[in-house]
Amino acid sequence: MVVMLYCINMSQTPLHRWSFARWIDSLGSVGATLCAVHCALLPFALALLPVLGLGFLASTGFEIGFVLFATTLAVASIWHGYRHHRAYHAMAFLAPGLIALWSGILIPVLHESALAHAISMSIGGTLVAVAHLVNMRLSQGHTHMQACTHSA
Repeated sequence: MVVMLYCINMSQTPLHRWSFARWIDSLGSVGATLCAVHCALLPFALALLPVLGLGFLASTGFEIGFVLFATTLAVASIWHGYRHHRAYHAMAFLAPGLIALWSGILIPVLHESALAHAISMSIGGTLVAVAHLVNMRLSQGHTHMQACTHSA
């Protein structure tokens, strides 16, 4: 029975389990999740950051750099995945996520209000993380279908 379960599980996993694209999606989803947590907790942590020597995490420059990096990573990763699996589902999460992130930085009303900024950035980071996870799942399914000999 254990052997049968192992065979079933092995037949459902892709041959290229840890490809570069999967690694990038994993990095992107973790980074976007950390971004969402960072933005959600930032209003509460503003008093502690300077005491801990981490005041730079609250700077606008750090936020712009982080969002620029996350945008570049996400667009490249999702586009790479889309070219292989041709499903737009990940882009449907990515676009509103990036709009929320960039709005939270560039729109003065959202950027100057701690609560509005935290909400906008948290929602954006969460949507970008979900986009990476969806892309990873779609890419995994596509790899499985290509490499699979038992699906015919």
